Amino acid sequence: MRSLPNVLAIVLAGGEGKRLFPLTEDRAKPAVPFGGSYRLIDFVLSNLVNAGYLKIAVLTQYKSHSLDRHISQAWNLAGPTPQYIASVPAQQRRGKRWYNGSADAIVQSLNLIYDEKPDYVIVFGADHVYRMDPAQMVEEHIAAGLDCSVAGIRVPREEATAFGCIQADGMGTITEFVEKPADPPATPDDPNMSYASMGNYVFTAQALIDALLEDEKNEDSAHDMGGDIIPYFVKRGQAHVYDFMANEVPGSTERDHGYWRDVGTIDSFYEAHMDMISVHPIFNLYNQNWPIHSTDDSNFPPAKFVQNGIAQSSMVAPGCIVSGGTVRNSVLASDAHVADGATVEGSVILPGVRIGRGAVVRRAILDKNVVVSDGAIIGVDRERDEERFKVSDGGVVVVGKNQKV
Repeated sequence: MRSLPNVLAIVLAGGEGKRLFPLTEDRAKPAVPFGGSYRLIDFVLSNLVNAGYLKIAVLTQYKSHSLDRHISQAWNLAGPTPQYIASVPAQQRRGKRWYNGSADAIVQSLNLIYDEKPDYVIVFGADHVYRMDPAQMVEEHIAAGLDCSVAGIRVPREEATAFGCIQADGMGTITEFVEKPADPPATPDDPNMSYASMGNYVFTAQALIDALLEDEKNEDSAHDMGGDIIPYFVKRGQAHVYDFMANEVPGSTERDHGYWRDVGTIDSFYEAHMDMISVHPIFNLYNQNWPIHSTDDSNFPPAKFVQNGIAQSSMVAPGCIVSGGTVRNSVLASDAHVADGATVEGSVILPGVRIGRGAVVRRAILDKNVVVSDGAIIGVDRERDEERFKVSDGGVVVVGKNQKV
């Protein structure tokens, strides 16, 4: 039997998520609830676990309590085995400072790599919505024989200006890596498409250590994985692009193959939810061949609809009660209640929300435990909404955690 390489996965989960405020006012971005029954971090952890990678360190920093609790409860690998999913806080191991960038986060956690002695290190972000088999990327990294691999997703060139972009030759070797270029480089086989970096990397372990230690000495560096470490490998001809479209996830359909969303803004967060609720969803949560794992709803009973309460083209999580209300084109997370005569339309409702009698909620995101009083109206009068709440550029109203409307 062929022995498998020793792989350590590091998940970068320390970002503040300022553009998702107020959803990140009280929690780290990877801990933001998503899709009714999940948190954002569940997607990357599910991808790693489904691929068989069970040595995972999650590097946390800002407002990490709910994230740490979620990992300990939902991702506990019990038993006397070498497998673990561990939340690792900033520890100031290399001086009295917190993380000064994603590369510095790994430098300050090099003890994890030294202790594990892996052959390869996976470094993935914690706040994207997608399915991927990381084992296929690791296999291609090994076959390419280079020190670094960067996952690239194909996007139209005119849209690639918002991303870190990859220029590669016909063999897949990266020749240039540029952040948000005005003229994005084309892929080798299609002049109309560009490779955008997904923020997912695979490294040969010793090469990563060498790069991080050299970067640590550079006072001009921002100590960022995408901005500093990847260019380090590109300059040496040691970076390879992994085409995300080549990744074949069991159970995926032609419609959701290659789906990936950076939900870093309120509008992208909202749109990713809308992607899931169509009859033939762009992102299919119901693929049991590659499940997205979570246990947030384990203690709730099934959803209940009484007094002619209805939900159309919507996803309704366990514990919800729709009593005489109407829900359309929406996602209701666990333990949300919609009362008699209330209307919820085109909205994302997070756990524990209460929507009172006759209330109207349209094109809105209601954070955890929000209470909408009887007859209150959200998402109808933009001018009034802007006086009370955050309204995104796309017109999505966001009501922060624990507020009463």
